[in-house]
Amino acid sequence: MRERAELLRSELEETEREVERLVTAREMVSQVLSQPQETGSQEALACPDGLQTVPKRGSVVPHRREGLGAGVLAPDYQRIMSVPASGAPQGGLRAKDLAQLLDLELVPAKIEGLRARLKRLVERGWVVQSASGMFAAASVSAG
Repeated sequence: MRERAELLRSELEETEREVERLVTAREMVSQVLSQPQETGSQEALACPDGLQTVPKRGSVVPHRREGLGAGVLAPDYQRIMSVPASGAPQGGLRAKDLAQLLDLELVPAKIEGLRARLKRLVERGWVVQSASGMFAAASVSAG
């Protein structure tokens, strides 16, 4: 009986390690899938400080500041910003509603990827999020 219990404990520990590896792999895949997709070449954009930038896949989302327009964002982020700027409801939009407006497939992976991008925009001051999970473009005075 003791041998059987030891065998089961050993199998349980091995299974728990495998579950941890799978969770880590899932997190990595989700992170990769939430990165913006690369699009065709774009012309360089001028920033207020005179630097030339070309938004591209994997670009860091800059912190929003006075005089910095959404044109410095990577194409996917520009697309996200175009919807709230075009007259979203007063309280903003939920990630699922925004996904629908962007003609994304309404599956959890796409919605969660969009939500991750929105949260990144919130962290950088481009978008505000209400306590109820609604996202709206930040006011012009934010920065």
